[in-house]
Amino acid sequence: MFKLGRVSAASLRMIAQEREAAQVTYDFIGATLIDRAPRGFRHDQYEVILPSRADAFEVGVDGLQQWAAHVRAGLRVEPREPPDEGATVAVAAPVGPVTAIAVCRVVRVVDEPDRFGFAYGTLPGHPERGEEAFVLERREDAVVFRVIAYSRRAELLARAGGPVTRRIQRSTSLRYLNGLVSFVSDA
Repeated sequence: MFKLGRVSAASLRMIAQEREAAQVTYDFIGATLIDRAPRGFRHDQYEVILPSRADAFEVGVDGLQQWAAHVRAGLRVEPREPPDEGATVAVAAPVGPVTAIAVCRVVRVVDEPDRFGFAYGTLPGHPERGEEAFVLERREDAVVFRVIAYSRRAELLARAGGPVTRRIQRSTSLRYLNGLVSFVSDA
């Protein structure tokens, strides 16, 4: 959905509340967290190694709980509570004179000693249909932040956008990666 101008935090929270009873618009819930890509969807995966520091994993977890990857990517998320399974969030992206708003449901949370993250899925009105996950993993001597998604266009505007829509998706995913790197670097 698009709104003219900037949208207040209170309005975003209201938009999220209005979709709380809605069901996700796809099957294969949680597939992004088990590296199982459903057919008929576009699959994306991006990753970055977080800055080398002893507490990189813990700081990265804190960043994900604060939605730092999103906020530092230039997006707004409401409500801003840590991602919790079943929570509905509205994500706002300024696009020139309008704000694009996508409403998602947190469908899975992973909280393990060497892996932390969450996946959210699209709700009615989202321009895409699918799921996106944000996952931190401790690997031998590095902490990796991954963004994993599968999607297909749901709204006419997204379908009409073709390659432009695809570039926006890719750019946003890379901004998520840079956002969390920036958060860890600044901590």
